[in-house]
Amino acid sequence: MKLDHYPPQEPLSPLGAAYQARILALGEGVAGEAQAYGADPYQTLTVFGPEAPSGEVVVFFHGGGWTSGYKEWMYFMAPALLAQGVTFVSAGYRLAPGHVFPSALEDAADAVAWVWRHIEEQGGDRRRIFVGGHSAGGHYAALLAVSAGWRAARSLPRGVLSGCLPVSGVYRLGADSGIATRPRFLGTLDPARVDAAASPIAQIDPGACPPFLITHGSRDFPHLVVQARQMEAALRAAGVPVQTHVLEGADHFEASVACGERPAGWPALAAAWMRQTPHHPIPSTGVPQCKAPH
Repeated sequence: MKLDHYPPQEPLSPLGAAYQARILALGEGVAGEAQAYGADPYQTLTVFGPEAPSGEVVVFFHGGGWTSGYKEWMYFMAPALLAQGVTFVSAGYRLAPGHVFPSALEDAADAVAWVWRHIEEQGGDRRRIFVGGHSAGGHYAALLAVSAGWRAARSLPRGVLSGCLPVSGVYRLGADSGIATRPRFLGTLDPARVDAAASPIAQIDPGACPPFLITHGSRDFPHLVVQARQMEAALRAAGVPVQTHVLEGADHFEASVACGERPAGWPALAAAWMRQTPHHPIPSTGVPQCKAPH
């Protein structure tokens, strides 16, 4: 799978390079319909439509530590989800250090807006849009799910998201996050304010937040396991429905690979969870009033 049409990225670690090689091999030959939601090469997404759509749509964001990764990384997930009737959208976003927060979050929001406006042409139901992602992608998905201001800014209804499925996500930034070095995607301006704005656990709006399915590996990075438990507790305290799933024996990278397993495994679990998640009533015209962004 060729990636040479993208601008250069940060070099991958040996573990990251091995992960990239593995998932690109798993996704070899998996083809979808590429679309652009912006002018930058990273502001693109690919739609994979099932033969028998169930209506559910999941927009999934790749990981890569906020500084690397491609939408093509997640292509390997498509076959297992398509077999469940789920329309799968793999979305890219601009990367740090060239683009710092909230640039990529704005991209993720624009990708969801594109899906809202076009997915019914692809057989999906725009009343059943879910967001998910692995690692940094799970962070962006969670941040979109817990807050509402970005929806009004794009003329989207408050209930545009039916649920969130982060895998090995990051939910807290800052001194108490367990992350040894402050991630460069946060930039250098006003660290305390930016860290809070970028932390899903600090941005939960109960009136906007849909149900969550939080997943991580049993051998995941320790600080991410702790954060997943903290996020679960915070969502429950806010009255948000939340289910958790631990991928036994999986480390951080194997948790991502598990998202493409079939016939059983995470895709079947995720599809069943999406099907049982209540439908949000979405008006055909007009946009409900949203609170200002946090």
